[in-house]
Amino acid sequence: MKHSSKVALCGMICALCTVCMFMTGLFPFATYALPAIAGVLLCVVVIELSPRWALVVYLAVSCLSFLLSPDREAALFFVAFFGHYPTLKYIIECTRSRLLQYVMKFSLFNVCVISAFLLLLYLFRLPNLMEEFGELGKYGVWGLLVLGNITFAVYDFALSRVILTYLNWFRPRFLKRHS
Repeated sequence: MKHSSKVALCGMICALCTVCMFMTGLFPFATYALPAIAGVLLCVVVIELSPRWALVVYLAVSCLSFLLSPDREAALFFVAFFGHYPTLKYIIECTRSRLLQYVMKFSLFNVCVISAFLLLLYLFRLPNLMEEFGELGKYGVWGLLVLGNITFAVYDFALSRVILTYLNWFRPRFLKRHS
């Protein structure tokens, strides 16, 4: 693939990801879904080009998200997890041990989510965040983290299936490329 084609593909994926992030203002109930979809789009860059190109697109979309996205929480979750996870998933899955893959994936998820939560709490000064858990208090946070891990397992499984569909169905039919 020529360098200009690579740049064009990255530009198109960057634009689509930015549109997804901008749409969080139109669909406030999609605070987590739209950043996840934007992250899925980065899989195309990882597959067609390389993880290095995908990280460049991730950085560009991250900057644009904080500038253009009306939903700061969605932008934070894209930057903290959904944007870089497809690239890191590719790198992690190069490891031969399945057990090590799962340990690395869940460790990455938990570090990212806890970091994002602490950023929301202390850097963005959202004291009401803890009050939203009501009587459950800190136990509500732990319960939410457990539910988040279950959701992450489903997301990782679904992302793997989307990648397989892209490789085995979309790519051969529309791009005339085989894995």
